[in-house]
Parts: sequence; C-alpha cells; structure tokens
Amino acid sequence: MTTANGLVNGHAKEPIFSFGVISDVQYADIPDGRSFRGVPRYYRHSFQVLQRAVNNWNDLRKLRFSVNFGDIVDGFCPKDESQTMVEKLITEFEKFDGPVYHMIGNHCLYNLPRKKLVALLKMPSVSGHAYYDFSPTPEYRFIVLDAYDFSALGWPQDHPISIAARKFLEEKNPNADKNSPNGMVGLDRRFLMFNGAVGKEQLDWLDSILRDSTKCKQKVIICCHVPLDPKAASSEALLWNYEEVMDVIHRYKCVKACFAGHDHKGGYSVDPHGIHHRVLEAALECPPGSNAFGYIDVYHDRISLIGTDRMMSTEMFFSS
Repeated sequence: MTTANGLVNGHAKEPIFSFGVISDVQYADIPDGRSFRGVPRYYRHSFQVLQRAVNNWNDLRKLRFSVNFGDIVDGFCPKDESQTMVEKLITEFEKFDGPVYHMIGNHCLYNLPRKKLVALLKMPSVSGHAYYDFSPTPEYRFIVLDAYDFSALGWPQDHPISIAARKFLEEKNPNADKNSPNGMVGLDRRFLMFNGAVGKEQLDWLDSILRDSTKCKQKVIICCHVPLDPKAASSEALLWNYEEVMDVIHRYKCVKACFAGHDHKGGYSVDPHGIHHRVLEAALECPPGSNAFGYIDVYHDRISLIGTDRMMSTEMFFSS
C-alpha cells in the first residue's frame, strides 16, 4: 500500500530497527538540465536534498544505519572532478550518526572505475566485489547486489566482461546508440547500456546467502540499484537478467522485499510470491525546496517506508 507523503497507518508496536534511504542523488556542479525524456534534473540542488536527509535522519535519533541506492554523482560531472565530487558526497553521507551502505549505479561508473568506487564507498565486501551482505539484527539480513557485475560499464575496454557485455548488447539491441530503445518492444527495451546484469558467480553467492538465511530463519531484504520487477519499473530500467535473479530468490521464502533506485519516478508492486518491490524516487528530480528521502521501520510482520515530500510512504505487510 502506497500513500501520499506523511505517515502511513499507525501501529502500536515499536519497530525492531529503522534505517534511512535515499537514491539517485546524481550531484554535479553544473546548471540544471533534463533527462532524455525531458524530465527536469536539479544537479546542484540534489546536494541540498542529501544534506536535509542526513540532518533528518540524525534528528530522528533512532536509525541504526542508512542506505544509498546508487548514482552518487551524475554522468555529466566533469571527469577531472569525478573523484573530488564523489569524495564530497561521501563526506556528507558520513555526517550521519551511523554506518552508510552504498551500491554502485551506472552514473557512478561513468565517473570512476569500479575498483576505485568499491574502495571509496568503503563497501564491506570480500575480494573487492561490489556485492555484500550484513545483518543489523539476528532476525534480518540485507543483501546488496551489484547490478553492473556483467556490464559494458566500469570495466576496462579490453576486460573479458566488457567484451562479452558489448557482444551481448549487439545481439539484443539493434540501435547504433546502445542507450536507445528505439524500435524495441516490451521488456526487450531493458537491453540498454545503462543497465546491467548479475553475473553467474554473484548468482551462486546469492543462492548460498539465501540458503544460509533460510537455515538461520532470517528475513531478507534485497537492495539493488536496478529494479527487479517489471510491474514496479519501466521496461527501460530493468536488470538485464532480472528473471534469473528472481528465480534464485523465489527458491526460498525468506526474502520479504526488494528495494531499488534507477527508475527516477519510483514504483511499487507485489510479485506472485508475495515479495514487495519498491523503487525509490530520485533525489535528483526534486525542484528547489522539495525532497525525496525517507526512513524504514522494520517489524516482525511488515516494513514501513515513511517518505518525505516526493518519496511516497509505503506500508508492506508480509504474506507469511
């Protein structure tokens, strides 16, 4: 259930824990512009949205951590300023009174190689991967996926993954501009260069984490920059192999929700297995004075997103 900004239906019980959320800040020190669809983008104001988010989270005095759903800076950021701008945004995130968990988005990879991003964003991963998991309480586990594990972005041009991903796009997308869906129909419109896929090694890792979570009787929340359900996002904003990822997730009953960014307008759906899919509205598209951030209260039987301004509040009850 999604409601207008503000509180959703109240419940008496206190949450087990709470955490902050924001997505697609896409900061750049450049004049405002528009997306390829003509939607206004407020590149400098998005930094103020982040500042207000951090202040709000700290004022709440109850958030255990916060999650940034990717695209910390914009692709139009001058490349000689990329690292400085990323560091500026990280410094602002670190004013939050708790851990901040990041994930990589396509705009991150337009600016810096993934190896540098993993280090700068202090991802708690193994072997330099941009995917990882953490458990804020024994009852819950969070899985952060790398949506650009198999991608034409972020890898050196001569890297086997980059070569394979470009070949994959040549087969799937007939346009010279691989960011264009012109002439493509339905869900095939997701085969664009600004999307990506979860690779086999990561899929196997995901399966092992979900198996362990089931054994430990944990509830799982999935975080991924790119959406995983076509009813929650535009076809152009879906993970290339969202079906493969969801096939792994649907083998188990422990996953309760999947959160994403990337599709700036936001979205919400519940899939046939009862998993909630919530795509978060972008901070980048907030006109001056408005906001898009929130926090999530986590309970035994539900999770409640309390949004600010353009981020819609959403109450998600578990099916079992």
